[in-house]
Parts: sequence; C-alpha cells; structure tokens
Amino acid sequence: MKNWQRNQEVQKRARRVLPLGVNSNFRFWGEGLTPYVKRAKGARLWDVGGNEFIDYRMAFGPIILGHAYDAVDDKVAEEIRNGVLFAMTGELEIEVAEMIVEMCPAVEMVRMACSGTEATMHAIRVARAFTGRELILKFEGNYHGFHDHALWSTYAPVEAYGNRRSPIAIPASSGIPKTLGEKILTLPFNDAEGFDRLMRSEGDRIAAVVTEPCQGNCAAILPEPGFLDLVRRRTTEHGALLVLDEVKTGFRIARGGAQELYGIRPDLATYAKALGNGYPVAAFGGRREIMEIIGHGVSQGGTYTNNKPGIAAAWATLRILRDEPVIETIRQRGTRLMEGLAAIFRENDVQAVMTGYPGMFSFSLGVERVTNQREWARSDRERLLRLAEAAMERGVMPDYDPREPWFLCYSHTEADVDRTLEVYSEIVKTVR
Repeated sequence: MKNWQRNQEVQKRARRVLPLGVNSNFRFWGEGLTPYVKRAKGARLWDVGGNEFIDYRMAFGPIILGHAYDAVDDKVAEEIRNGVLFAMTGELEIEVAEMIVEMCPAVEMVRMACSGTEATMHAIRVARAFTGRELILKFEGNYHGFHDHALWSTYAPVEAYGNRRSPIAIPASSGIPKTLGEKILTLPFNDAEGFDRLMRSEGDRIAAVVTEPCQGNCAAILPEPGFLDLVRRRTTEHGALLVLDEVKTGFRIARGGAQELYGIRPDLATYAKALGNGYPVAAFGGRREIMEIIGHGVSQGGTYTNNKPGIAAAWATLRILRDEPVIETIRQRGTRLMEGLAAIFRENDVQAVMTGYPGMFSFSLGVERVTNQREWARSDRERLLRLAEAAMERGVMPDYDPREPWFLCYSHTEADVDRTLEVYSEIVKTVR
C-alpha cells in the first residue's frame, strides 16, 4: 500500500499560496487525494512520498518519448548555453517548421506558439480573418484550450446542453462574456444528420468548424466512419474552414497525426503536447494562401513563441519521431494493453467500451457504446474512479479524471504492460 501522508502535508502547504494547491484545476483530485510529484524518468514517476508509479498520464499527453529523455534534454542543454530568448528568429526555428511541414500532409506554412491554447486561439483568429465571418462551430465535449472563444460546451453536465436538434452553448466557466456565445454554435460529436442540417441553415455564415479528430478530453471517443470526411466536404461547399485540433493527436497517433491516419486535409491544424516531449512549444499551420494573410492586417505573435528550450525540444523530438520506430513501438504495446484490458473486463462480466488509439485510449464502463459526450455521461464513472484509486495503490497511475485518456510513450516496456494487466486483473475482480 502506498504512503500518502507526505502528499497530504504538501497539499496543506500548497493551499496557502496556490488556489486549490495547484497551478491547473485538473491537477486537483480532492482533499487528501492530490499527488505531488518529485521526479520522473522514462515511463516511471515518483511522488513526494517516494511512491513509484508506472505513469499513464504522461503530463496529459505531451510525453511521447519518456520523462527526462536524454536526447531531448541534451539538445536543450546545448542550445540554452547560447541564450534562451531573442527578439529575432533563429535557424533552429526554421528547421523545426520544415520538419512539421514535411511530416504533416496539410501543412504548408507554420507559426510557432507556446501552448495548445495559444495555437487554437490564433488559428480561430486567422480563420475569421480569412473568411470575413465570425461564427465558429464546435462539438460538445471537445476541448480547444482555455481562451474564452472556445471554452464552451466542454465540461458542463450534458443535461444543460438542451435537445440535440437545437443545442445550447454553455460556457465552461464564470467570467466568460455571454456575448461570445453569440459567435458559437455547438453540436454533439459524430452527429452527421445534425451537422448536415446546421450547415444547410448556417454554413454560409460559419468562419470555421473546429474539431478534434477524436474527443481527446472525453474518453478519446473516435469519429464514426465517414464523419470527418463529411465535415471536410460541407465546410468546403460553404466556404468555411476546417480547423483540425491535433494538440493531442499530432505526432502521437501517427507521424503526421490524424491527417495521415484518416487521409483528411484540414485548412488549418494546431499542435502542441507531443511536439516537444513536455517542453513549452506549440504550432499552428495550414494552407499557404491562408497562412500568408498573417502580417498583412492579421496579428499573431508572442514574446515566448521562439523560446529556445521549446524550439530545441521540438527539434530533437521530431528528429527522433522521424528516424526511430517510436510510433510503431507505442502502437504495438498500446494495442496489447488495450486488448488485455478488454479481455479482463470480459472475463469479469464487466460491460466496457474501449475507445481511442494504442497511444491514447480510454474505456467506459456500463454502456454498450459511446459516440459523443452525451452517451459517455451515462457510463459508470464512479467505478472508474474506484479502479483508478485501486490501481494507484498498486503502482499504476491512470488519470483520476475519467475524461482523460491513458497515454503511452516510447519508454513504456513490455514489463510495464505485463504489470499493468496484472494489477487490473486483480482490481477488476474486487472493485464493485
């Protein structure tokens, strides 16, 4: 059994100077439950109490190679000896942009940023500027960053969303101006009929449809066959842009992300997370004719968009992704883990739906299928939390938030998969 006393002591100290004792709401799991990290290496993490875990949170997805990955950290250390921030552009940034363009099929030009939130915020501005329109369509349960223009119908109880034929856009926080809701349209993910209907009535007023390829913050729910293709066709027909949010899927589910996996070509795409193996770096890019309006009456920038640690990390990470079997290794081990967990649930007569990709997956309990957030909300989330607690007691750390997927990295071993399946084989029998 794990010793949580030290974590609880640190939480009390943190609560005096940090709201909830953390620097992001999603790091808070509750009083006495919130873990505090000491160090991490590869696929392992140690908390302040000395407890060791096989980590499947991977910093919410950025860690694609492994914690404290030497080849990345060495490149960062080499570069920062010559300065970390400049009011001018360096060749390393250009090389990073060239690699992104080479790897991502729909990207012809790139601008760098520091976070996924920034990348999607800038992409939405560019889409509005290019089309001369203001309406944005997003899907319920999709998360596109913490800026006010996209934080709608993301975390609210699904009962607040209204009827699926006429959804209500719900802000995810106090403090978001109500008037911004006039610029947002929402629909359930995978609702092809509703999407067709809405595009017929509003398509010529929509600047962009912004979507994740899968519901990255809602159990990694996959797109139904043909859904992304439908979104691509209808946006083209109505002169709206398709902005594909690949902050979670980019460089993780394939070297070229969802664009490569599904053969879809968005107008703009956003990246972060796996781009830099945990360092603060992000990007957005797309068709040349769209990107070239930046700087010609369209503003985009940021003091830290070319921070050397992030750029150097992206340079090293992309080279490793390009030259080594990172995706193939993760796919093989993730597939075995997914199939093993599914078998454990079947053997114990637990109804479970596996969703997502080998490098980024989830499971929902007590339901036959999940295609959108409304269906997922009917799943047995309480049992999922109890399983997570029992797993952590035995040294396996999934996320405590049932919406967050499991993530694998290049450093997860076959032994890690074996141990994880051993733990779940035990706890699924006992957690009721």
